[in-house]
Amino acid sequence: MARQLHKLNAIGIKSENKKGLYSDGGGLYLQVSSYNTKSWIFRFTLNKRKRDMGLGPYPDISLARARDEAHKSRDLVREGVDPIEKRKADKLALNAETLKTVTFKECAEKYISSHSISWKSVKHAQQWTNTLDTYVYPHIGVLSVADVDIGLILKILEPIWTSKPETASRVRGRIESILDWASVRKYREGENPARWKGNLKTLLPARNRVQKVKHHQALPYSEIAELMIELKEQDGIASLGLQFLILTAARTSEVIEAEWSEIDKEKALWVVPAERMKSGKEHRVPLSESALEVLQNLEEVRQSKYILPGQGGRGHLSNMAFLNLLKRMKRKGLTVHGFRSTFKDWVSESTNYPNEVSEMALAHAVGSQVEAAYRRGDLFQKRVWLMRDWSLFVLSASGKCEIVKFEAGSS
Repeated sequence: MARQLHKLNAIGIKSENKKGLYSDGGGLYLQVSSYNTKSWIFRFTLNKRKRDMGLGPYPDISLARARDEAHKSRDLVREGVDPIEKRKADKLALNAETLKTVTFKECAEKYISSHSISWKSVKHAQQWTNTLDTYVYPHIGVLSVADVDIGLILKILEPIWTSKPETASRVRGRIESILDWASVRKYREGENPARWKGNLKTLLPARNRVQKVKHHQALPYSEIAELMIELKEQDGIASLGLQFLILTAARTSEVIEAEWSEIDKEKALWVVPAERMKSGKEHRVPLSESALEVLQNLEEVRQSKYILPGQGGRGHLSNMAFLNLLKRMKRKGLTVHGFRSTFKDWVSESTNYPNEVSEMALAHAVGSQVEAAYRRGDLFQKRVWLMRDWSLFVLSASGKCEIVKFEAGSS
């Protein structure tokens, strides 16, 4: 066998320009094309099947390197391994390994990009990016997502778990979602180190033990009439807007972003489109006579498509306008969102309206998914009566807490 190997030499290979195959022995050939290009081929037979395996062009692949590759391939053939299939398998393995080098930040950006279309606002996507920029990327942004382990997760969470529990909880949840996504895409394997149950739960204190949840401070409903009197004494768009918010039990964003096109005064109806609702579903709001009066006052100073225009008619009113108004009124302890709690407390304690009516007035999900599937309506007529009674209570001079009896169709 030794006498059959190494038939070629470097000088002859370089000068050879005639088309053909030139054997070096042991299955290694130099192939010269009609265009005087040269390349290496290894010929072998395995399981009675003859195959040609390209080893690369000359002179990129030198004679010495071609002989070395041929030697390795002959060893594989003797072991019953097809060197062509082995090379394919090695390439696939290398590609798979390369996939696993995708960084955590790359995965996070792809996750946000693919999911943001289903999120209700650009602001939500920006919140994801901001928290990751601040708390996560400095630690694991440039690391391979496959290398993220529980030690790194704790390095991110422990500094903020007790000082910023709400933020820390959101950060953990976002990391968990991104790592789940990466696992499905085969960028990583194994358990998700950011998972809470059976994992971080044993290492970190529960959030409700770190810090009690702070609810939005609400005004007792017995004092709402007095506040409305004070509001009516205030000048400006913000005062009218806050009155409208209280009378409709709506959220701040729903009110300040409301447009005149959403209002039907003849039907006493305000339709908040799905894209502006927390639930992602269109919400019909019945307008009491008092709410319509507020709208009439706003229409007299109408400047743009928004019912609450911003300064100079540009955009809508700032989302801090109501809170700033309350501060000027020396009501610093109150939150705007708390007026929804005031409304709910009044319905629960001073009326006999069914719970689902007030929940739908607040645009909350009612009951189980099965129950919701059977309840096709939105209890609109009952909510008309509820919001009428609420406005009468809110604007009552005394603010007495008399029980309101729910009587369908009563005037």
